Amino acid sequence: MISAGFSSETMSNPRAERVREVAHLATRGGRAKLDQFLAEGPQAVREALKLHAARAAADQDPVVAAVYATEHALERYPEFIDLVAAIPHLFARIVTDEVLAAMADTVTPQGIVAVCYLPQTTLAEVLELEPKLVAVLCRIQDPGNAGTILRAADAAGADALILTSGSVDIYNPKAVRSTVGSLFHLPIVTGVDFEEAVESLRAAGHSVLAADGYGDRNLDDFQDASTRRRLGESTDPDSGAAIRLEDPTAWLFGNEGAGLTPEELSAADERVAVPLYGVAESLNVGTAATVCMYASARAQRGNRDK
Repeated sequence: MISAGFSSETMSNPRAERVREVAHLATRGGRAKLDQFLAEGPQAVREALKLHAARAAADQDPVVAAVYATEHALERYPEFIDLVAAIPHLFARIVTDEVLAAMADTVTPQGIVAVCYLPQTTLAEVLELEPKLVAVLCRIQDPGNAGTILRAADAAGADALILTSGSVDIYNPKAVRSTVGSLFHLPIVTGVDFEEAVESLRAAGHSVLAADGYGDRNLDDFQDASTRRRLGESTDPDSGAAIRLEDPTAWLFGNEGAGLTPEELSAADERVAVPLYGVAESLNVGTAATVCMYASARAQRGNRDK
């Protein structure tokens, strides 16, 4: 089977040099050497191709370097034939199941992968966009947690994700898979010095809030104060109203085991605890991040709709 946009020659040698290069993107060294990473599965590849097409139309840097798919995958997801055909000069090849398995990081790959260029987004570029809601990951180590927070940030309408130095590589295959395509929806800045990030965000007008289970303030206080302001009611200055969730906000989320360090906590404007109504001792950082970002998103959207 020959599909429009895909080369007529099927790749069938799982030991070929190009196959080894793609497989090597599963390692940090491989990604650093080629300035590329691997997106696996139909959802991630679909979003990568959509972003690539949009950026090409705006005469911006490309997103996708190459696409590899099995015939079975193209039969199951025929939209990829049109997506690839719509992008001139994109390197796209049909591969055998054995070649795809050698390229992919998963045990049971879904038949399609894309080699993507590593973004080179800077903190200054993100701040130029005047973001309203930013998630800052401080030494998050688990790729699944990082991907979950990124996906939650995307769903909540956040404008950017920042990973400080010492955080997991968000472009490792497990993290990319856990974002389910959200990796291609918002700017991501990696390897940022923590103090630089906080100072820059604050200078840009952001309140800096630390998600902390032992925080002095309760997230409910901030949400209640925001609701009262939206309704035109007076607020108690001691109820958490000094920081307004509807204003530009950067949330700090700490390491899974150690949480935020004393220095990171002291750099925040407020330490905010997510209330626990049941008997659970704590929340996973991904869950806590989701609750916090949605609280800000609701307040900011309510403020716009007023």
